[in-house]
Amino acid sequence: MNAYEEYMKEVSRPMREELTTAGFDELTSPEEVDKFMKNTNGTALVVINSVCGCAAGLARPAAIASLENDQKPDHFVTVFAGQDREATEAMRGYFTGVEPSSPSMAILKDGELKHFIPRENIEGFEPEDILDQLNAAYEKYCS
Repeated sequence: MNAYEEYMKEVSRPMREELTTAGFDELTSPEEVDKFMKNTNGTALVVINSVCGCAAGLARPAAIASLENDQKPDHFVTVFAGQDREATEAMRGYFTGVEPSSPSMAILKDGELKHFIPRENIEGFEPEDILDQLNAAYEKYCS
């Protein structure tokens, strides 16, 4: 690992831990992503995490706050764009018809993409607005 990669790994650690400490499972390899996608039934929230302070700093708190909702997905996972590139690419491969976006959030049901919140619907919004988007998707797909 070169000095830049080591630096970025250290910089991203708190951003990873913000989600994993809250209960998200981190998928760091294409194999973990494929195993999750092929073996998981029910609903899932996938957060494509990012180092971007403006948008990701809004996405993570909203995703964590959504865990408090009575109606929520069965599973919570995250991949880290720019850090775990192969895992992120593998996850994005399951999002057919959606442009890559980070950070972003996806609601899956039995492995099928049902709802996608791209960066453009995160950046510039308040965490409460992002939480409202998640809660509306939960109401529609997680009942």
